[in-house]
Amino acid sequence: MQLNDAQYKAVHHVTGPMLVTAGPGSGKTRVIIERIRYLTGEMGIRPSDILVVTFTRAAAGEMKQRYEKGRGRPGVLFGTFHSIFFMILKNAYKYTSSDILTENEQRQFIKAILPILQWNTDNEKDTITDIISEISRVKSENFDIDSYFPMSCPVDNFRKLYAEYDKMLRGKRKIDFDDMLIYTYDLFRQRKDILEAWQSRYRYILVDEFQDINMLQYEVLKMLAKPADNLFIVGDDDQSIYSFRGSKPEYMINFSNDYPEADNVILDINYRCQADIIDAAGRLIAHNKTRIDKNIKAHNKAEGPVDVKGFKTLQAQNEGIIRLIRDYHDKGIPYNDMAVLYRTNSQPQALIHSFMEFDIPVRLKEGIPNIYSHWIAGDIIAYVKLAMGINSPECFARIMNRPNRYISRNALDIKGVDYNRLLYMYEDKPWMCERIYQLRSDIKSISLMPPSRGISYIDKVIGYGDFLREYAADRGIPEENLIDRLNEIHDMSSGFKRYGDWLDHIDEYSEKLKENRTLQEDTDAVMCMTMHGSKGLEFDKVIIPDVNEGIIPHKMSTTEEQTEEERRLFYVAMTRAKTRLHLFYSEHRYNRDYEPSCFLEEINTPGKT
Repeated sequence: MQLNDAQYKAVHHVTGPMLVTAGPGSGKTRVIIERIRYLTGEMGIRPSDILVVTFTRAAAGEMKQRYEKGRGRPGVLFGTFHSIFFMILKNAYKYTSSDILTENEQRQFIKAILPILQWNTDNEKDTITDIISEISRVKSENFDIDSYFPMSCPVDNFRKLYAEYDKMLRGKRKIDFDDMLIYTYDLFRQRKDILEAWQSRYRYILVDEFQDINMLQYEVLKMLAKPADNLFIVGDDDQSIYSFRGSKPEYMINFSNDYPEADNVILDINYRCQADIIDAAGRLIAHNKTRIDKNIKAHNKAEGPVDVKGFKTLQAQNEGIIRLIRDYHDKGIPYNDMAVLYRTNSQPQALIHSFMEFDIPVRLKEGIPNIYSHWIAGDIIAYVKLAMGINSPECFARIMNRPNRYISRNALDIKGVDYNRLLYMYEDKPWMCERIYQLRSDIKSISLMPPSRGISYIDKVIGYGDFLREYAADRGIPEENLIDRLNEIHDMSSGFKRYGDWLDHIDEYSEKLKENRTLQEDTDAVMCMTMHGSKGLEFDKVIIPDVNEGIIPHKMSTTEEQTEEERRLFYVAMTRAKTRLHLFYSEHRYNRDYEPSCFLEEINTPGKT
């Protein structure tokens, strides 16, 4: 296909800086590849003078393959920021790959530090992930640790942990991925001779997905591009969705301030989506204030408006998704032409459960946490097993003080649960005997109920829900995070008449989640992933569930800046769809009423022009 006018201008740019604002589906990768071919083929520039920077190894590999598959001359370097910075550090300091802290080692480092600080957590995996993200932000934004206030944990705990983490790194002579940025930045500032050598080596620099850049990456890039400033950047500020990694749309928006002489071009024709999808997405994103003004147009004709549909309950919404997918498949559309995109990977448990129930194959790109691995599920299962007559001291120890009955751990018997022994131990404390009698009676009552009623009894009568509220208040976390998990477990137990059947289902569900992670790429399956994970992908049919306030946009987005990023994230998800886009919401979920997302109204309301 022939280049359009904007693409032609970008491809034929030779010297000096250039900002290419590339809307979704506008052919940005093609522009980068054709420009390299133009520079090496028509302008006589040596391939070894050209550096192409991406954010993922997959993107670098795909771009290199596409370039060399045609008439591209070998010698151009395609690499990620980290691989290029490591190449520089390896040359200067003789680092080897064994000096780099792996992701698994980093998690083990943090895990080892938590007990030292007496930092207790009921969800260690997520806590470690949040801490790693905070550490990365401090380093990539070059923050002073004494002035940084973390979002995911108490400030004193984080500062102590950061110091221990840094001490452990130095003690083992390791560097993490963010250290590569810091060390390269410091090297270039301190050693002008080394900087000049790299400047002369790569005289033409092209950067893909520039909207994802963080402060240190940008500073090193600016140093590397001097003095010629042959810096060709391609990206879309409307798709900047990684603030938790330190990226900001402002770096791209302000590029023309940093380089007043820069040429500018907007790739404003979308070749992916039909016109109705582009029009709806355009109306949405126009409500953002922090952006480069642009008017993306669709190359493909309209094929029908975006399908916005509300359902009474979450279950009804999920049933609607199942019907829609089966209908599409009955019409001959492969499952892998369909995708379900959600805000967080803890969100779709009930939906995945429905997929499995109706034997619809799914591929979970990032995987989802197994709700039955959550500690709340562990507590409920412990109650259930005791009610089934499984005389387990581990189960009893787990629930005996949830809610608190003030039963001492010394009362535990390694052989099993012996209520008579407990009563004998507390015979001089009538109030304790009363609690033990009540617990035994409660366990008996649960045994006579089906799973759904049994869980309601644990929640309302025994008071487990009140325990969760107190637990949340003591730790300063939103109580709905825990209550929603309890209600979700309750909802997923409905339909089972016996506890044994429910527990068998839990084992089967958990096993299928494990199997899903090993699905072959060519398996025909519905793609399920987070909105973040969908970036750069495209599908014929896209379904976005739970388009409700508090979910999309996320309830933690309280500032205008955060809401604008949520809007950009939704824009990214919408523009993954080529022909049909379905936006679903429910009015009631987990015993609470929910409003449809404000973004749905914005889709039908023109923003600023």
